[in-house]
Amino acid sequence: MKLIHRIGYFSVGLFFGIVLLFFFLSGKKTSCDYSPEARVLKNIRIKERKFSPEAFSYFENNKLDTALVSQSLEDGDVDFSRSNTDKNPCNTYLVTSEVNSAILELQIENCDSTATIQKAILKD
Repeated sequence: MKLIHRIGYFSVGLFFGIVLLFFFLSGKKTSCDYSPEARVLKNIRIKERKFSPEAFSYFENNKLDTALVSQSLEDGDVDFSRSNTDKNPCNTYLVTSEVNSAILELQIENCDSTATIQKAILKD
């Protein structure tokens, strides 16, 4: 069998395999969170969120909506160099995101069952 025929058969099989995968996985809530940043953000998103009194008062004093936390956890970045990932039992992560042409920094304590927003700072 010539090489061009092998490539043709392989391409047809690959095409049908991809179509079947899209068909079976289209209705499911599947995600490919393989990077460390994506895994940390997803882990925080699925837990019960609490606010420290300091963070909650910061949101109230600056008239910010606490829904910004959800937005930051969707499209934010984890700054691992400024995070403390060696604490037991709860790690502390610094999540930054852009909100209305400003930078929102959230310090989040990620425990087993809860994620507590410790501090929030809005930088221009």
